[in-house]
Amino acid sequence: MTIDWKGVMPAVTTKFTDKDTLDLSMFTTNIEAQLSAGVHGIILGGTLGEASTLNNAEKSILVKTTVEIVKGKVPVIINIAEQSTKGAIEAAKKAEEDGANGLMMLPPMRYKAGDRETVVYFKEVAKNTDLPIMIYNNPVDYKIEVTLEMFEELIKLDNIQAVKESTRDISNITRIKNRFGDRLKILSGVDTLALESLLMGADGWVAGLVCAFPEETVAIYELQKAGRIKEAIAIYRWFLPLLELDINPKLVQNIKLAEVATGIGTENVRAPRLPLIGEERKNVLQIIENGLKTRPMLPDYKSLVG
Repeated sequence: MTIDWKGVMPAVTTKFTDKDTLDLSMFTTNIEAQLSAGVHGIILGGTLGEASTLNNAEKSILVKTTVEIVKGKVPVIINIAEQSTKGAIEAAKKAEEDGANGLMMLPPMRYKAGDRETVVYFKEVAKNTDLPIMIYNNPVDYKIEVTLEMFEELIKLDNIQAVKESTRDISNITRIKNRFGDRLKILSGVDTLALESLLMGADGWVAGLVCAFPEETVAIYELQKAGRIKEAIAIYRWFLPLLELDINPKLVQNIKLAEVATGIGTENVRAPRLPLIGEERKNVLQIIENGLKTRPMLPDYKSLVG
């Protein structure tokens, strides 16, 4: 499958049972809700997917299960976040074997690689897979920035096709467009900058709160794409207090609480993460409750898809 890097691509959470095993039943419920809302791809094993706590067998199960659920309607993409180049190549080959359609890739984990090391890391993986790749550029959380000069080298490989732009610098959208045109597709990776990024030319949105509110997220994308900016802004303004739950160290717990509130998830997280308690939990629940009370009536955004 060729990936058209655009639209809303949920970075889905991984569902766990009370016994800390994969909850494939609730996982399926959530993926089906995403598809029904009109998302354009599914991304597995990101930060929200608690990838650092998943073993290789679980990642494989998630890929195979998702491929079976989506039945080719949208691409299935899995994140690669490995400590070694060898491990990343092996993960890419396994993802391809399991039926994934593409990869999202973080720089090397733990070791703070230099620019040359980071470029070689990405290139070596790209040379060892036929899958299209989106580079995840998040220097705020992962301490390594993929600069424009580094992308000049990376795009020499045809299967490095997109960037998940999470630098928090909105002007970087314009820098990338000025430098690379449409050669490097841009997907916003920060929920609280998503609409701004789309209006500045980003092609899509790797979203977090979409896990709990898929229809509202896709509506914002489709409305802005159709030029109905005021309607998109109105939904976005309602959404912002919820979206801010994504730019928080407890984003997984926050978003899983929101999924519970909308009936498409559970609160179970994998240790060392623990469910929220006390004032922190109360505050998050209040934000979610306020959002549900004022949830907007959506226009028929699906009729805008063309």
